Amino acid sequence: MSVISHITLGTNDKARSAKFYDAVLGALSFERLPKPPEKPLAYERDGQMPTIYIYSPADGRPATWGNGTHIAFQADQRDMVDAFHAAALEHGGMDEGQPGLRAHYGPNYYAAYVRDPDGNKLQAVCYAEE
Repeated sequence: MSVISHITLGTNDKARSAKFYDAVLGALSFERLPKPPEKPLAYERDGQMPTIYIYSPADGRPATWGNGTHIAFQADQRDMVDAFHAAALEHGGMDEGQPGLRAHYGPNYYAAYVRDPDGNKLQAVCYAEE
């Protein structure tokens, strides 16, 4: 059982975010949950929490990103990290760190960092040996 129920990220363009997150989270085996169009985007892996929600802020102000904050998604294999990074760049994301080993975090810490089209910082990390 996960200790995290859900994670919410804001967007200013739901259609753009749907294309981005379908590809990027899809590379990590997440699937978009079926929801009515007026509901936020929602993604889960293997039908398990945490659920990742993407929607416009309830207060009506523009969605913004937090400097120094990011969400790290665990990948089962290093090639999933590579696919996550490539999908992000193909779908309007920005590179924040190419896929590769980060030995200062551990001997098998293989990660990549991106920003989504709204500026939210995301990471994919794999702890498995090559």
